[in-house]
Amino acid sequence: MSRRSIVAELAAAAIGATFNQYRRSPRRRERLAAYLEARCDASILLVGEAAGYRGARVSGLPFTSERQLTGRGPAEATATIVHRVLGELGLEDDVLLWNVVPTHPHEPDRPYTNRRPTRDEVVSSSRFLEGVARGRRVIAVGRLAQAVTGAPYVRHPSHGGGAAFRAGLEALLC
Repeated sequence: MSRRSIVAELAAAAIGATFNQYRRSPRRRERLAAYLEARCDASILLVGEAAGYRGARVSGLPFTSERQLTGRGPAEATATIVHRVLGELGLEDDVLLWNVVPTHPHEPDRPYTNRRPTRDEVVSSSRFLEGVARGRRVIAVGRLAQAVTGAPYVRHPSHGGGAAFRAGLEALLC
């Protein structure tokens, strides 16, 4: 699956009860396509659980908030930690960020919440993960990503896990 076809197929996808932030947003599709192009030679894939309501739902990029891209809009703590740690370790250009479920799972009628994706949503998303993982060393960020990918695990940086996230990356990559 090519980078452009991943974006086009993702925009058209219905992944369970998730919000597809790419469907009606040319800006998010363009951002994702440009990001995938810029990281086409990245040898490492960090895979999280799902798009968050302050992160990829708004920005269109995994583990990235709108504030990181434009200086405006919501910030997202996990995105801030991930980018800071990758920058400090000199790895940002060598890493492609992705999620098991690239769209945003939220509680019913509560779009500004995050929930764990269902098994069906994970299965429906697998072709996108497979498309971006091809030829890359995969590292799971969190237990769901580890269960799905079978990849080595690093602690998710949320809820006080920033130091453990960094230590896990250092142990695996440095």
